[in-house]
Amino acid sequence: MTEPAVQVPGMGTVHHLDDHRPTPPAEPVNLVKDPTAEPTSNPPKVVPQVSRVVRTARALRTAATHERTRTAGRFTVRHGMYVVGGGRIVARRAWEGRTAARYERMLRVAEAAGNLDLATEWEERGQRFRAARHQRRMELLSAPVKAAKGAAAGLGVTAGGLLLLGIILAVANENFADLATPTLALIELVRWIVVIITVVWGPLVILGPWAALLALWGVGRHQQAAPQWVLPARPADVGAPVTPSVVVTALRDLGIAPLRQAVKEMGDAGAAMLGPIRIAGCGVEVDVTLPSGVATDEVQKRRRKLAENLSRHEHEVFITIPQAARTVRLWIADSGALDEPIGPSPLMTDTTLTADYAKGRAPWGQDLRGDAALISLYQRHMLITGLSNQGKTAALRALALWLALDPRVEFRVADLKGVGDWGMFDGLATVLIQGPTDDHVIEATEMLEDLVKEMERRIQAPPGTVFTPLIGIVDEAQVAFMCPVVDKEKRPYGGSKATARYFMAARKIHNQGRAVDVLLYQGTQDPTDQNLPKLVREGAHTRASLALGTESQARMALGDKAVDGGAAPNLLRPGLDKGTVVVASDGIKIPAGQAALTVRTHYISTDDAAEIAERAKALRDGVTTLHTVDNGPDRDPLMDIMTVLGDTSRVLTTDVLKRLTALSEEVYGEWSHLDLKRVLDGTGAEPYKSDGRMVVGRERLALVLANRDTQGSTSAAE
Repeated sequence: MTEPAVQVPGMGTVHHLDDHRPTPPAEPVNLVKDPTAEPTSNPPKVVPQVSRVVRTARALRTAATHERTRTAGRFTVRHGMYVVGGGRIVARRAWEGRTAARYERMLRVAEAAGNLDLATEWEERGQRFRAARHQRRMELLSAPVKAAKGAAAGLGVTAGGLLLLGIILAVANENFADLATPTLALIELVRWIVVIITVVWGPLVILGPWAALLALWGVGRHQQAAPQWVLPARPADVGAPVTPSVVVTALRDLGIAPLRQAVKEMGDAGAAMLGPIRIAGCGVEVDVTLPSGVATDEVQKRRRKLAENLSRHEHEVFITIPQAARTVRLWIADSGALDEPIGPSPLMTDTTLTADYAKGRAPWGQDLRGDAALISLYQRHMLITGLSNQGKTAALRALALWLALDPRVEFRVADLKGVGDWGMFDGLATVLIQGPTDDHVIEATEMLEDLVKEMERRIQAPPGTVFTPLIGIVDEAQVAFMCPVVDKEKRPYGGSKATARYFMAARKIHNQGRAVDVLLYQGTQDPTDQNLPKLVREGAHTRASLALGTESQARMALGDKAVDGGAAPNLLRPGLDKGTVVVASDGIKIPAGQAALTVRTHYISTDDAAEIAERAKALRDGVTTLHTVDNGPDRDPLMDIMTVLGDTSRVLTTDVLKRLTALSEEVYGEWSHLDLKRVLDGTGAEPYKSDGRMVVGRERLALVLANRDTQGSTSAAE
């Protein structure tokens, strides 16, 4: 019986081998392509076979470039180089300990730094070392004889000691055999020592080299004696300690070729050009004596790069020039320390605090060392500048609030911003002008002119007269200097010419005011020659600046000497360093060799300032504050002069003054020849000489008045 056939998909019917039934013949295969046949849509793709060699090479490359493999390789190379580098360091230390190489190296360092005294000292040390080494070598020649004699003497003493000890034991024990007991005990001790050494020596021979390698590895790892590319990745070195090697490396990489070459010649002793690294407040301070051929300003110009080399921000590194030649002083802040706020003002924390204008010092803030910055205001004019919204008004107002706690001090304040920053001085100042308009500038100018009159009155007072301090404060003084208004005598209120009223009043106070305790404090934005004339800014004894935009502005604010000495308010960060001022003054303690001091001022808000002002008012009997300057009757000086001339063609200037005083004692009582000349200058009716004496001509003055009336009339304008 035969098995049934099996149906296989795609192959037709497959019969069992035992099935001998005939099968139909297969259709013939046509090997010629039928041109009418449609081509298949997706012909089969031929995948090339990759050889085993190529696959192996790819696998090896992938394994070799894998991150794990690279990490393992770096690990192996790093620790191997630790051993090599450690051996090199130990060998160098041993060589320097046995030779004069250290002294030669330090001698080259001193010569590269240009320090001849230090070079001479190291040369003398080297000579002493060589002499001592020669003495030791000479002593070695006689050492064998001395050693033999010493060994013989030691052997004799030891044998005698053992024999004496044996005799004592034999007598004590009444046993003659104890005579050899100490000697036998020593022999037994030597035997045990030999046994112990024999047992331990094998492991020591095996472990000794490994212990030596481990020691070399430890030295190399501590010194990081491996290529940089195999060292482990480390986070940013933020806030790392400032060490001599860190400072030397930062200086070496500044890009100054002579400095880099000098440090290279110094070897690893480049720190020889550094002074002691001292803790200074929230940072450290170090003096660097530059090698010959390197100027201090070259380092100053690379402040940002130096800060980055020290892993600091630019504002965290300050470079000043001390008195020593070729020396720069670096102050390096702890990372982020300058972004932390300082404490409140003592004016707020101590409600019993009082002030003393003559002997006291105002608590203004803290210097970069963290010490209290105390400033004397006695007989010192002040100028404070800075960009807008950097805390200029708050810094100036803090000093005025401290002065207000001395009831003797009188204030006259003109706030040409007019937003209420000085409103708490209402009832504290005798004059308080607030507003930005031209009318407010006119009143501020007249306030300064009144200060000039008071100053002149004090100067003419009898010798020995004691005066109370009188402080004039003008905030936003640039508004006054740029005011275009002209008065009746054609004299501008603003500007920097000799005819400008505000400018001349400020100059007069600067010239003579301090001698009679009449002082002027000014605050201004963006110091330029247009809004802060040179003569006015140079008349201030205390000059302070907040953040500025350019170095030229910094020079105008503080002066060339301070900026050349390292003062850089233009490098303060606008907004972030709000309230930080750079001060140039003899009224504040500045470290020796520096021309300016950076102070982080205490911030006193407007509400807190009002509270302090109330305490100051309680110390006074009561002050009436004028919000406009009272100049008496509004008189026309030219018309009054014409009146007193009468019908006389020429009148002596002395008589003109007398007649004016008789006309109005209140207005002209304190006039001098200078005041008369000031009014008539530039009009065409100036005083002139007649018969050798100064007179005023009626005809000339009448012509001036006629022209003025014509120019000012409506008909003339039409």
